[in-house]
Order: sequence, then structure tokens, then C-alpha cells
Amino acid sequence: MARHDSSPPGSNPFAGLDLLSSAVVLLDARLLIRHLNPSAENLFAISQRKLLGMPLTRLLGGEPAGLMAALESALHHSWSHTGQDLRIQRPGGDALHLDCTVSPVEADNVRLLLEFRPIDAQLRVAREEQLLQQQQANRELIRNLAHEIKNPLGGIRGSAQLLEHELDDPQLREYTEVIIAEADRLQDLMNRLLTSHCMMRPAQLNIHDVLERVRRLILAEFPNLSVRRDYDTSLPQLTADREQLIQAILNIVRNAAQALDGRGEIRLRTRVARQVTLAKRRFKLALELQVIDNGPGIPEEICDKIFYPLVSGREGGSGLGLSLAQSFIEQHQGMIEVNSRPGHTCFTILLPITERT
Repeated sequence: MARHDSSPPGSNPFAGLDLLSSAVVLLDARLLIRHLNPSAENLFAISQRKLLGMPLTRLLGGEPAGLMAALESALHHSWSHTGQDLRIQRPGGDALHLDCTVSPVEADNVRLLLEFRPIDAQLRVAREEQLLQQQQANRELIRNLAHEIKNPLGGIRGSAQLLEHELDDPQLREYTEVIIAEADRLQDLMNRLLTSHCMMRPAQLNIHDVLERVRRLILAEFPNLSVRRDYDTSLPQLTADREQLIQAILNIVRNAAQALDGRGEIRLRTRVARQVTLAKRRFKLALELQVIDNGPGIPEEICDKIFYPLVSGREGGSGLGLSLAQSFIEQHQGMIEVNSRPGHTCFTILLPITERT
């Protein structure tokens, strides 16, 4: 299907493509690159400046099977084409598995529009939606359970206190003290299960101020730990609840420190991510924050459930730290994911960076 450009003189006829979440590459009749939108720059990890006027094979690292013939067919017969599961070798990078739609167009000297969609990304979006539904249902169950437990727990504690005052034997009072202490412990557990839904107090903040606060706290708790910084200091400010963010990141870093038994290395890394979809919304910019440790890794049998309440890979752990961290991040329209293997565990937090008006 042909499209005739009617943009005013001096305007950018491709400006609308820069808002798309899918990666778009425009070619002329000689299959030379005329435009890459930001999503394509992000996907192929290369800037448009380096590729303008270059052949498409320079971007793709060769001639993917079937694609070049489809491009020639689209040029000569104005046929559209969709290629499934193309393997693209990025220059100096990992291989990508993509779907590619080729559409003939007519705009300035552009003749072909190529739209690339990572297959892994499609599967990831579907998996994230499924996990969000599962986690939401799980948290709703836990909240209801916590509410149901709090009332009888108060009655148990009160009765134990009354009984304690009636007992003259100090040895018998030791039993009531155990009941009261355990009731208090369970009460604290229930409160922590319910605190993840407190009202947010958003304000402008610098993420590195938050990370430095976390770093000081964790080093005070684990003095033999090495916490390295790898910051992108050009990151703009976030709109976020400072205390919730500190608590969320501290829970993740403390989890890593405990996995290391207080000895080893944790790296705090910040970068900017572009054209990111979070909570079904597209954001031009996002913060990518990674907490990386060189510990033993997360046991494979719980890796998919690590953010569920009461799931812990550590003996004696409550299994609440990561669940609370996820709740706080989700309230900021963000996302946490984890990739773990022995010797390398990486928690990645994505938070939207909204433009100030």
C-alpha cells in the first residue's frame, strides 16, 4: 500500500515514527538506510548517525535468509511481507530473534518501511501480564489472610496477659511470656504484609542520593561487604516516594548481602532505558537500576516465585523483603525482574522518568 507524503516544507516527515514502540527502519530504492526511529536505535544498540546512507546489511550484520528477496519483491511488485523468526547478528552484540514486516511506501526518497519486533520481547510482555495477574491475586489473598489473623491474634495476646497476672509461679509465667512474644512477632509480620499499600508521597529526587543512603545503611550492617558504584550521573530526576524507594532498594540489596553471608561484592548500576513499556504504558525514558551480586544464585525451584510473600531461599528468612520491594516498585508504575545463575544474580528495576511540565 503506497503512502504519499504531504508534510510541510522543512518539517520532519518521519517524526511520527519516533513515537512508536516498535523498531522502524526506512530504506530507499537502493536499500540504503534513510531513517531509524529511537526504538530501532535501542534495539540494535547503534545510533542513527552512524548508519544514515549505509546499506541495510551493515545494520543486520549480513543478509538474513529470505529477507533480501522479500525486500526486492516489495520494491518491484509493491508487495508487503512478514518474516517470522529472523536471526539478526548485531555488530559487536548478541544475536536477535525478530519478526519483520516489510511495507512499500512513498515518502521523499524512502521506498520501504521495515518494522522489527523482538520475539523475546513479545513473550516477555505476555509473561509479565500473566505474572502481574498471579501476583495481584496472591497479594489479595495474603492481605485478606492478614486481616483475618490480626483480630484473633489480639485476643490471644490479651488473654495471655490476663493469665500472666493471675499466675504466682514464675516458671508458669515464662510460658505466657512466650505466648505474648510470639503473638507480637506474628502481629509485626501481619503489619508488614499490609504496609505495602500505604499512601505514597511523591516528590522530585535524585536516584543516586537514594542509592548512597542504601549503601551507607547496608555497609553499616555488613562492614565486610564490598559495594561498588556504577552510576550514570546524567540521569534526570525521578518523581517518587523517597522512603518507599529506599525501603524497596534496601530490601533487594540486603537480600543480596545475606546471600553473600556479608562477604563478597554487590554492584549498584544505573542507566537510562528508552522507549519502555511499563504497566501497559509507553514511556520515552525510564531508569534502569541493577543490583548485581557474585553470590551463589537463587535456587532454581523458587526463582519464578521469589517475589511471592513468604517465599525465601534462606533458612530463617521471612520471605517478605522482596515481596514488599515489588509492591513499592509497582506503585511507582515500575517493574522488577531477576536473572540468576551461580556466581551472578542481577535484580533489574525499571522506573518511568516522566517529563516535567
